[in-house]
Amino acid sequence: MKFQLVLKRILDFIFALLGLILLSPLLIVIRLLVKLDSKGPVFYKGERVGKFGKIFKIYKFRTMVPNAEKIGTIHASRNDPRITKIGKFLRRSKLDELPQLINVLNGEMSFVGPRPQVKYYVDLYTEEEKIILNVSPGMTDYASIYYINQEDFIDEENVDKSYREKIEPQKNKLRVKYAKNNSLFIDAGIFFQTIFTIIKKIILKKK
Repeated sequence: MKFQLVLKRILDFIFALLGLILLSPLLIVIRLLVKLDSKGPVFYKGERVGKFGKIFKIYKFRTMVPNAEKIGTIHASRNDPRITKIGKFLRRSKLDELPQLINVLNGEMSFVGPRPQVKYYVDLYTEEEKIILNVSPGMTDYASIYYINQEDFIDEENVDKSYREKIEPQKNKLRVKYAKNNSLFIDAGIFFQTIFTIIKKIILKKK
């Protein structure tokens, strides 16, 4: 088990570094588009709870207007007016998540693992759900695949309540599933399934 964790960390570091280098032209283009599309910072840096409860800053390309969390709900619905024009595309394609390669490089996240949550939701974990904090959070997991179109599951009239009562409990079940049973083989399956699901989502959206 210890060998697997060490190997996973080595692979995370190597592929995150390669990803940042190879994708640097794309990252530069997205950075410019975000800057030109609306005023505000290029990156969103939000506090998340990592392995063993350690707080860290997660990196994303900003997809909403500045200070969005202060002028609306915690979660965004499909037609949320706070989402910028380029933000809609970035969220749909998941390209807004690419800066998390920095988090992976720093060892705060892995490519695959339970998506990191804000402290508010972590404080609500049951005893069984606390096992989620025993593994490194990731850029993708079972819940990321199942809820690839999360907006479809949210009631636009009660966004936060809908997420808290209907989506978060189901996501936690999937996070617990991963925390209890994970391996490099399982990680590879989740990673490639995520890529396939994103491509499928983009293609269907165009039709």
